[in-house]
This record gives sequence, C-alpha cells and structure tokens, in this order.
Amino acid sequence: MSTKIHTLVDALGNPVSFHLTGGEVHDLVGADHLVPDMRSDLLIADKAFDADERVVAPLKAAGKDAVIPPKANRRTPRTFDRDLYALRHRIENFFAKRKQFRAIAARYDKPPETSWQPYISPQAPSGSIDDRP
Repeated sequence: MSTKIHTLVDALGNPVSFHLTGGEVHDLVGADHLVPDMRSDLLIADKAFDADERVVAPLKAAGKDAVIPPKANRRTPRTFDRDLYALRHRIENFFAKRKQFRAIAARYDKPPETSWQPYISPQAPSGSIDDRP
C-alpha cells in the first residue's frame, strides 16, 4: 500500500508539520488535518486545494490568506498572486531532494547484485548463521 505525505512547509522550504494518508487519498484529506492548526498567515498550494468550504473559507475565517490558482472548471475563477505562487517551487524542490536522497540511501540507482556485493557473496558458507565462524 502506498502512502502520501501531506506537508506544511515554511518560507525556506523546511517542513513544519505533516500528515500521512493512503496513496489513493485526495489531497483535501490532508488539508482537513493540516489547515486548522496552521500557524502561518499564508498558504501557497496547488489547484487540488481549490475548495471553498474545506480550505479557503476556514482560512479566511482565521484571518489567513490563500494563494491557490483556480481550477480550470471553476465557474467564477478567483484571483491569486502569481508572483507568490511562483515561490511554490521551493516546496517542490524540498520533495525532489528528499526523493533523491532516499534513492541514494536505498541504492535504487544500482542493481542489488552490484550494490551489496560485500554482503552477498557467492562463496558464502552454507548452513545456519550459528554455524558460521
């Protein structure tokens, strides 16, 4: 089963809080858990968070702003600050680096027969671990 990490990130791209859900769950489920406890005055999110009742209205009620581009099928498109939304690349860069370092740590870039060669030897003695010298 895959999982999804919904994360709130500060202005420098550092994670502030997160919520784990199943991989098939919509992003708004993560928003339901993260938005009420949000300490920042500004939320920059992608189009998946363009939901008036679940995201935008609770933020406005708390006196916070949202920079979310409107979905293409929205009947009355909201305006948003394109310059602030352009800063969202910091969030994407955080997750790209996380995935890159995970691949290095798990050695996804090399096949198992070459990456763990010192630990998997064809000349390894047979029998149980207790029989080894």
